[in-house]
Amino acid sequence: MGLLNSFNQWKETRYQNHISTMKEQGKCPDCHGRGYAVSPYDEYAYFNSIECTGCLGSGHYSEWADLR
Repeated sequence: MGLLNSFNQWKETRYQNHISTMKEQGKCPDCHGRGYAVSPYDEYAYFNSIECTGCLGSGHYSEWADLR
C-alpha cells in the first residue's frame, strides 16, 4: 500500500502544481486558457472541438474557480 499511496500523493501534488501555475497565468486549468477542448481523432481524422465545461468557454481561471 505504501507504493500506491506514494503514487497517489505524487499525482495530487502534480495536479495542485498545475492548478497554481494556471492560477498565476489566469487560465482555465482544464483547457489551458483556450476556451475549448479537442476530442481525439475519429475515423476521418477530424478534430471535434467542444466548449470547455470547466470555464464555459471563457478560458479564464476566475470562471473555472467560480464553478468549482
